Amino acid sequence: MGLSSIGAWAQERPTANYELAARFSPEKVRKMVHSTEVRPNWFQSSDGFWYEYQTSEGKNWYIVDPNNRSKRPLFDRDALAAAITLQVQDPFDGQNLPIQDLKFLEAENALRFKVRSTKEVVKKDWEEIKRKDRSAKDSLEKKTFFFRYDLRTRELTEIEDYEEKEKRLSWANIAPDSSKIVFAKHYNLYWMDKENFLKAIKDEKDSTIVEHQLTEDGEKFFEWGGASRGEDNVEEEKNKDNRKRAGVLWAPNSKSFIVTRTDSRHVKDLWVLHNIRNPRPTLETYKYAMPGEKEQPQTTLHHYRFEGEEMRKLPVQTYKDQSLGVYSLSYPIEQADEVFKPVVWLGDDNGFYFSITSRDLKRIDICRWDLAEDEKKVLVEERSNTYIEIKKPYLVNNGRQFIHWSERDGWAHLYLYANDGTFVRRLTEGPYHVEAVETVDERTKTVFFTANAKEKDEDPYYEHLYSVSLDGGQPRLLNAGNFQHNTSIKTNGKFFVNNYSRVNSVPKSDLHNARGERVMSLEEADLSQLFAAGYQFPEPFKVKADDGITDLYGVMYKPFDFDSTKHYPIIQYVYPGPQTEAVNKAWSRGMDRTDRLAQLAS
Repeated sequence: MGLSSIGAWAQERPTANYELAARFSPEKVRKMVHSTEVRPNWFQSSDGFWYEYQTSEGKNWYIVDPNNRSKRPLFDRDALAAAITLQVQDPFDGQNLPIQDLKFLEAENALRFKVRSTKEVVKKDWEEIKRKDRSAKDSLEKKTFFFRYDLRTRELTEIEDYEEKEKRLSWANIAPDSSKIVFAKHYNLYWMDKENFLKAIKDEKDSTIVEHQLTEDGEKFFEWGGASRGEDNVEEEKNKDNRKRAGVLWAPNSKSFIVTRTDSRHVKDLWVLHNIRNPRPTLETYKYAMPGEKEQPQTTLHHYRFEGEEMRKLPVQTYKDQSLGVYSLSYPIEQADEVFKPVVWLGDDNGFYFSITSRDLKRIDICRWDLAEDEKKVLVEERSNTYIEIKKPYLVNNGRQFIHWSERDGWAHLYLYANDGTFVRRLTEGPYHVEAVETVDERTKTVFFTANAKEKDEDPYYEHLYSVSLDGGQPRLLNAGNFQHNTSIKTNGKFFVNNYSRVNSVPKSDLHNARGERVMSLEEADLSQLFAAGYQFPEPFKVKADDGITDLYGVMYKPFDFDSTKHYPIIQYVYPGPQTEAVNKAWSRGMDRTDRLAQLAS
């Protein structure tokens, strides 16, 4: 390009449009776009669920009965707003109903929620605050009202002296039967009983709390319970006597637990500078092994049995500088709102599952420790000339079998094994990627899983939900459509909510049954204010890679005042890693950063 051409191009090139970029800042987009997906709160006692959804007309709460194909408001917003106003004495209206933390009570016949008022009251724990900090002066806070609302009688009742939640102590790792609490302190493991834990909830510094020390040889960088990151050196010294969370996994019967212990004493230091700390930057020092360094962390696996007070190091050494992964139990989606969910090992009272990975990440063993026989059993051996990924085993048939996720044939697929490691059968195969098992309906022997790249003539990164029999056979597509699909499926697999969109389509939400049939439409996102402000969808595209064979799927974001007669710079924005790609596939408010960058690129 000659000098005259360069000069002409520079004169015609638009300048960055900061005003247009600012019009779509995250704060402003949040005021124009509200809900974009349905997040169902599934009931445990029925197939129904409730959800909240907000548009430019305000927030609504709905209850859905999939079996009757019905959706109705959970309550009359205006009537409830009036009832709340009478008791709180702050004016509320149905369109701006400020209820929070809504929970169902009493077999789904009543609700509990809270509302914050403008009324000032003395803080409940003011005396404790003053005791800890004599300089504290702000004794008042806005009163939070807690209410019970009867869905049958429509009666609103204030719950007086309600404890919002049992005080959560982050250091407490509570046994499934709540009888014991394990924690770490001074690099060692301790436990206390429930009676003393209740004292700690009231006052962590109570001098009458009885603690039982489990280990005595812990030291810095060779601690029991796991190392913590995030504290700078000053904070670490300040908090050295505090109780800390211990990464133990409990047996279902609460009689024992497992814990890994890592020796990093010989690993070299790395540092993080907390440069925005006030009044001056602080330093955090921790251990980090670089690739190729001889000094590597050494991890061991231990089992503690309360009967006999026995801590045993389990003989699981397989590879030099190996790493260990211990698996925890996953809870049904219907229990998402439950306050207390203990960290239980994956398995049963007789044993647990774990993995052993070689340092070069090319060899992984899926194992089970048998407590009765007191030995390690290797169930699956994964081997590759390149980096291997695995996922947690999915137990089925009361733990007699498990579903294993593997990329052994070049594609991620599902394999069924007996719990002694005997291979049973493949569940999926073909040139596509299985992402994860979502749930298993053992009544019908149906596995529900997500996968991508299986459907022809669409972006291979779009994810769908499928089902396949535990006996094998062809998978069944359950949410067809050339979109990115994000699903929430009930644990029994009878129904699922399907949220779907592309970067250039309005997000929608439907309800489907286990056969994939659409039961009813639920919601469509309200983007009207966004479009009124000048927003335009980006454009998906497909091009060939440099090899002339591989298809690349991208998204082009243009300035909203794009003029095809003008020249624009091209900014390539990607954030790839071995496990993720940051090219948007579904529409979300989180795309605003790329949208704004496109305006500045003009």
